[in-house]
Amino acid sequence: MKKILVATYAAVLMLGMASCATNPVTGKRQVALLSEDQELGMGKEADPQIVAQYGLYPDRELQAFIAQKGKEMVAVSHRPNIAYEFKIVDSDVLNAFAIPGYVYFTRGIMAHFNNEAEFAGVLGHEIGHITARHSVSQQSKAMLGQIGLIGAMVVSPRLAQFGETASQGLGLLFLKFGRDAERQSDELGVEYSTKIGYDASEMAGFFSTLERKGQASGQEELPNFLSTHPNPGERNTTVAKLAQEWKQKLNLTNAQVNRNAYLKRIEGLIYGEDPKQGFVENSIFYHPELKFQFTTPANWNYQNTPQQVQMAPKDGKALMFMTLAQGSSLQQAASATLQKYRLQALESRETTVNGLPAIAVVADQVPQQQQGQQQQQGAAVRTLSYFIQYGGAIYHILGVSSAADFAAYSGTFTATMQSFRQLTDASKLNRQPDRVRIKEITQDATLEQALRRYNVPDNKIEEMAILNGMARTERIPRGTMIKVIER
Repeated sequence: MKKILVATYAAVLMLGMASCATNPVTGKRQVALLSEDQELGMGKEADPQIVAQYGLYPDRELQAFIAQKGKEMVAVSHRPNIAYEFKIVDSDVLNAFAIPGYVYFTRGIMAHFNNEAEFAGVLGHEIGHITARHSVSQQSKAMLGQIGLIGAMVVSPRLAQFGETASQGLGLLFLKFGRDAERQSDELGVEYSTKIGYDASEMAGFFSTLERKGQASGQEELPNFLSTHPNPGERNTTVAKLAQEWKQKLNLTNAQVNRNAYLKRIEGLIYGEDPKQGFVENSIFYHPELKFQFTTPANWNYQNTPQQVQMAPKDGKALMFMTLAQGSSLQQAASATLQKYRLQALESRETTVNGLPAIAVVADQVPQQQQGQQQQQGAAVRTLSYFIQYGGAIYHILGVSSAADFAAYSGTFTATMQSFRQLTDASKLNRQPDRVRIKEITQDATLEQALRRYNVPDNKIEEMAILNGMARTERIPRGTMIKVIER
């Protein structure tokens, strides 16, 4: 009864906080549980976490370019009175995303634009999420939707919490927007990019590039604004029609595309993984800067960020990650980690890993027990941790699964952890990144013919065609600039 009363009070309190605000884009009233100051405060709090997770791409001119175009677009937007920041993050994933007051493009998406107009359309789309307060709308729906569940919630551990990729606040900020919100942001992307002089119809062509990229990669890297949207054919038609309408409305007769200017701007952009941040080759993860390596499990997905390396099987029943541990000794690091994750040690032993001092710990995390509830059987999460001292730091490799699945994964965890060793291979230590290089073709040819003249291998032709936003068979005239990848 006490729990029900608490839940009811929480629901009444939350509903009491709800207010109606005027949407800056539509002019209509909408339920909002967050004021504008609270909304922008969430963005300000999340930004350092995003920058820490991905890092900023170290190219001042490219950073200045997105900041300048963002500033121009904000001036013609529906919320020109709030502060915005625009950043290119150091990730090869093809993505762009926005939180209140902040817009982020990855270097991966920058590599796939083929002119300024495509870039501007997507920039306007992301600004549109902010101007239309889509994050606030999603948060309000999510929070209100939880009210009826509060009384029945049971605390249970989730494997994802160990990845530490985001706080609960960040999780709310990254809720996927619905189709209506995505359609509205498409419309705003067309409006804003046209208002600063670009040909917004180019944005439709970029959606085709995204679709081809998704088909080639199994849709793993697609940004939310594609994955939650209507089919690309419908989207392209709608955007093209809107672009034409806005050109007529503004009497824009010389809409800018600026293909060559953009391609010159991304000359030398790092493409794919940056080896100095770590890379996988033949199921081995190498980190040239920190000079270590370890074996990754076969057929597991992995993600590498400046903060940690995460690995997981496709069935999602386990997780393994490596990060730096806090503490001046192995014992101190192990103790702090157990406390941090509320882990109860079952076994702990000192050992060595390829000559490096280490501690191995098997520990359980049991769900916090609600008052009046009996402990759920089989609800515990079991972990294996190796704390390894190397190069003046302590590395923590953790494997986690349910207690029931632990026996099936413990061998894989152990094999990865015990493979950690110093990296001495000069070819890995000195590995250079692939970079976008801009070439001007010297004679008429199909794209495929032109790529072959620059020694693009057969298995990379389609990838390069997608990167250039063209079909392999498309004929291109002499003097056309194209992208190739060279080390």
